[in-house]
Amino acid sequence: MSKALETQRTYALVGTGGCGKTSLAEMLLYQAGVVGRLGKIEEGTTALDFEPEETKRRGSIQPSVATLQRNGSRHFLLDIPGDNNFIGDIGYLLSGVDAAVFVIDAVDGVRPLTRKLWQSVRAAGLPAAVFINKVDRDRADFEMAFSGLSAILGMRPVLLYMPIGQQADFKGLVDVLAGKALFFGADGKVTEGEIPADMADDVAALRETTIENIAEADETLMEKYLEEGELTPEEMAMGLQKGVLSGDLVPVVAGAAMENKGGAQLLDTIDRLLPSPLQRAAWLDADGKERASGPDAPAACFVFKTLADPFAGQLSLIRVLSGTVSTESTLKNMTTGEPERLGSLLYLTGKTQTPCKDALGPGAVVAVAKLKGTRTGDTLCDEKNPFALPKPAMPPQLITYALAPKEKGDEDKVFTAVHKLLDEDITLRLARDEETGDILLSGMGQLHIELSVEKAKRRYKTEILLKTPKVPYRETVRGKAQVQGRHKKQSGGRGQFGDCWIEMEGLPRGSGYVFEDAVVGGSIPRQYIPAVDKGVQEAAARGYLAGCPVVDFKVKLYDGSYHTVDSSEMAFKIAGSLAFKKAMELMKPTLLEPIVLLTVSVPDEYMGDVIGDLSSRRGKVLGSDSQVGITEIKAHVPMSEVLRYAPDLRSMTGGQGVFTMEFDHYEEAPPPVAEKVIADYRKERGEE
Repeated sequence: MSKALETQRTYALVGTGGCGKTSLAEMLLYQAGVVGRLGKIEEGTTALDFEPEETKRRGSIQPSVATLQRNGSRHFLLDIPGDNNFIGDIGYLLSGVDAAVFVIDAVDGVRPLTRKLWQSVRAAGLPAAVFINKVDRDRADFEMAFSGLSAILGMRPVLLYMPIGQQADFKGLVDVLAGKALFFGADGKVTEGEIPADMADDVAALRETTIENIAEADETLMEKYLEEGELTPEEMAMGLQKGVLSGDLVPVVAGAAMENKGGAQLLDTIDRLLPSPLQRAAWLDADGKERASGPDAPAACFVFKTLADPFAGQLSLIRVLSGTVSTESTLKNMTTGEPERLGSLLYLTGKTQTPCKDALGPGAVVAVAKLKGTRTGDTLCDEKNPFALPKPAMPPQLITYALAPKEKGDEDKVFTAVHKLLDEDITLRLARDEETGDILLSGMGQLHIELSVEKAKRRYKTEILLKTPKVPYRETVRGKAQVQGRHKKQSGGRGQFGDCWIEMEGLPRGSGYVFEDAVVGGSIPRQYIPAVDKGVQEAAARGYLAGCPVVDFKVKLYDGSYHTVDSSEMAFKIAGSLAFKKAMELMKPTLLEPIVLLTVSVPDEYMGDVIGDLSSRRGKVLGSDSQVGITEIKAHVPMSEVLRYAPDLRSMTGGQGVFTMEFDHYEEAPPPVAEKVIADYRKERGEE
């Protein structure tokens, strides 16, 4: 098995939406003979985009796995979506691979989201190669795209295959280290030839720079290069791989995936330079305990994704971390503590499933059907040798929508349908609003929510309506008031009596709710005091102005009276609620609106438009930082103004802007905003 593992490669395709990752995967599968013809995204015929929502929008919305064999080497390929809506779980996905192939669009070059994705690859500690795609397209600018790798991303790129011409004139590649030209013929077939004369000087200078970069990755090579001015091909290969594995060097290949140009050269680069599972560093658990990535270590697997299959049900995508597993393996789930029998193992290529009868070693990526209690992020391992890979951190959800059934009374049906998506998409969060009873779905953006609901409707035949996102307004008070809450009811037999005096005052923002028991002399028996507190809290949760919870206030209960027969906990709870309402009438409550910290990254030329737009949304720009063509802007903005910010930013920046937002604090809402929220609430209740 070790010999097979030496040539095995497990890697992810990473890049922004539209850079051509899925087309690149299609080319690699075609080069390996897995597919007989190149599928096209526009026609919905690619192997890895097969969900109806993907073919409809012509873009990936979930990761896909492919398995291919080339020259006796097995490759496990993971195609990761490139839209900001669908990369919240990228930490989990990168835990399933040993390296990344970073895809850059030669037309757009390095985008703001590219930098975020590259940071994720660096954080995962993965070696990488770069494929600069679409060199054949109109407006392609290879030099711009290549220079952005170092200037913006901070890479040390090593150009191994340089394009001969670009746009309509793209006709081949120069193998820089070998010093020869590769010309493309029909169907991407390659013939060797002489380097064009007008490129010879540039190639010679580039080769010298490349060899210098390789030599710098190893002290011994650097000494020899300084002394002799040259390295042997074997020394260059050794130094280059050492630099790539350490992350110091990033090999670069140019090509055009949809034209089947550059695929063989990229696969050669992957085979020569990216690591096998035997070359990766040991895995670490939460306590820093190591687990070697070798076939002789105890078995351990990490579940990095869960998919829903219409026939097999739930499919768990697992990466073998160490040891060997087979269909007969029974492993312990380190999250639940329960045993799981793996049963049938499946090689995947998109939706195509091939039964796996082999024993699988480290680096293998396969699907396992119908595991009982296993979820994304769980580690399965040998019971006698426990090991659990830490779950990667998740970004916060950015937007929340309320869901409603088309037919009244189908709320539970809607909740159940959407809940089934949570296993396969851990970036979604589903909840019920205790105040309104609404079903709330939170996700990474408007498109994420819309496509998730579309998927639930298609799979589970449930009609779901998306309502306006909920803004979690709050109410608060200023000043101080002393009031009486008195509840007395007599309707034959035992009556109800509760009487309390409270002092209510506003507190500084963020203080929450404080209750003080200042009753002396037994004017209210001890057993009824918690009931007053509960009555106040329940009334505060219902709000006063617009049905929003009241926050940041203190209630001091200091006096009252009771009846030996008619008093009860319920009576004092009602008395507390009445006292709260009276105090609110006297204290002129105000509405608070949530303020988010918005971080926007855009190309420099859009900075003015974005800052102007944020100002029009009542935003306060905190500052901006520009680095090599990309500006990061931070601003405090009312949440109500950025609920649907994603499509606006997309249209403002030609799809190149990205943002994150997180709740920061509450501020008093301006009168026009407060009046509208209150009016809408009263209209909804039929009070106007």
